[in-house]
Amino acid sequence: MRKVELNNMEEYKYKVIKKLVETNGNKKRAALKLHCTVRNVNRLIVRYKQEGKAAFQHKNKDRKPAIAFSPEMKKQIIGLYKDKYSDTNFRHYTEIVFEELGVKISDTTVNKWLREENILSPKARKKTKKQHKKLMKLKLKSVKSEKEKNKIKEVIYKVKKSEAHPRRPRCKYAGEMIQMDASSYKWNGSDIWHLHVAIDDATGEIVGAYFDHQETLKGYYGVVSQILLNKGVPALFYTDRRTVFEYKRKNAPLDNEDTFTQFAYAAHQLGIEIKTTSVAQAKGRVERVNQTLQSRLPVELRRARITTIEQANHFLHSYIKKFNDQFALRLNSTKNVYEKQLTPAQINKALTIIENRKIDKGHSFQYHNLHYMIVTSTGADVYFKEGTEVMVIKCLDGKIYANINDKLYNIREIENWEEYSKNFDVRPELKKEKKKYIPPIDHPWRQNSWKLYSSSIRAHLYGANN
Repeated sequence: MRKVELNNMEEYKYKVIKKLVETNGNKKRAALKLHCTVRNVNRLIVRYKQEGKAAFQHKNKDRKPAIAFSPEMKKQIIGLYKDKYSDTNFRHYTEIVFEELGVKISDTTVNKWLREENILSPKARKKTKKQHKKLMKLKLKSVKSEKEKNKIKEVIYKVKKSEAHPRRPRCKYAGEMIQMDASSYKWNGSDIWHLHVAIDDATGEIVGAYFDHQETLKGYYGVVSQILLNKGVPALFYTDRRTVFEYKRKNAPLDNEDTFTQFAYAAHQLGIEIKTTSVAQAKGRVERVNQTLQSRLPVELRRARITTIEQANHFLHSYIKKFNDQFALRLNSTKNVYEKQLTPAQINKALTIIENRKIDKGHSFQYHNLHYMIVTSTGADVYFKEGTEVMVIKCLDGKIYANINDKLYNIREIENWEEYSKNFDVRPELKKEKKKYIPPIDHPWRQNSWKLYSSSIRAHLYGANN
């Protein structure tokens, strides 16, 4: 006969009913003890006489639930995490399991299974890490095998303390503050790229993202162009203290006498304030989203088989929309402080790089190791005397213009060698495109089609019978 094991409540019921049957006691008193009716006590007595102690055991004990995962599926999910997605947080991994295997599973179940395998989430909190470390140390004392001990020591070594970040209230309106930063990471698994990110402090929405090989002005211009095109002009940029945003001259007589950087000048022209800080915790929203993207984005890039930075920038458009749909907040107030959205042409003119040059003896100027000639809108060369100041304006699309005495000119690159020799080369004749002849409406070729068209219009207006 098998041994019957009962929990505390079941054991208490068994003892009360057993004593009641053996002593022929008072059923009402037993009902008060068990917090049930006399009728229910009679049922328990009948079941006790038929089955004995086993009558008080729950019938679903040791029975596998119908919705439980099979051991094969559990092994497949754990193996998939170990083999391909060991750097993925558990919540993100449940989404991947649903997309790849079609299995809907909670992050708590994944957490339980992987904890049994001594695997913590990459985003585990400090308290969780501390508890897991303590548990591993207790387990280390009971293990005798050196192989198992080394495995446990490796798990303990990987558990690191997390840093705390102070909180502050969010801004009230969207567009009131945009936090910006660049995150250097091996986004494709091998090369270090810099992801320039901008996040709205009020909604937590990523409003711009751009990959570049370094943290550059081009990267931040790429982010700002997305904000201006999709949202509008924000009130404030909150950034770290990099020379891209602000620059203090060493020999400046006054502390407030700073030079305008290219980015600061563009922001000033748009009416956007710039605030900088050297404390990472002060702009915690963008720092936190960098951690989230470092956890999730490399996995998504790997799944999409993206290897180049151009492909990654193209992929960001769809991924950021998906990210915002999942994580961005929805404000109760529909008000935002973004000013009107700019057209691509306006953005191209607003986000420029401005440098000063001088006209040389050859009536040209040098820019990035190339020589350029000033030309009019019709293409005719314009000659300025040596030493004339030139403001070179490079737009976001790469086109270059010259500003002399507040007048804008086009430029022409001067080649090192002529394309054709006047004496020894024969220039290929350019074929002129023939103009297409379109006959007038009263031409005989078009009279028949005109009659058919006019009759159909007449039938539509006055009816088919008229």
